[in-house]
Amino acid sequence: MKKQIVAAVLFACTSAFLSTSALGTPESKPDAEINNGGVASLRGNVELNTQQQPEALKKVIADRGPIERQYVHQPPMIPHNIRHYEVDLNANKCLSCHSWKNARESGATKISPTHFETREGMTLSDVSPRRYFCLQCHVPQADAAPLVENEFKPVDALN
Repeated sequence: MKKQIVAAVLFACTSAFLSTSALGTPESKPDAEINNGGVASLRGNVELNTQQQPEALKKVIADRGPIERQYVHQPPMIPHNIRHYEVDLNANKCLSCHSWKNARESGATKISPTHFETREGMTLSDVSPRRYFCLQCHVPQADAAPLVENEFKPVDALN
């Protein structure tokens, strides 16, 4: 009974809050700007209800050899274009070259043995489900400026 009363009160309060005209939603004031509070995001200092043209896609650097790593345990970057690669529950285009079976023939880098281990440290005969979606960690190198200024210096021991 108490849960039902609490739920009814919360529903009433939420409904009253959302129906308040002081919120100034775009639906209630179509010409009003929604203020971003002076916060500049990656879109720039633009009001929230303003549509901008999206930036052009960054140019992926042409196929080349492996890219140097900048820190210990950095996932290797992808040194080639992966546009239209299918990596989903049913297919993984990366494995057509990088699997242990195909790497020698294709000349690609083999998948690390760590990608065959479960969380419990058990070694599997195929890529572990937690490592199957390569693009979670591995990304292609693009010709793009840093999003924010930084003073990062690579680890000396890796160069």
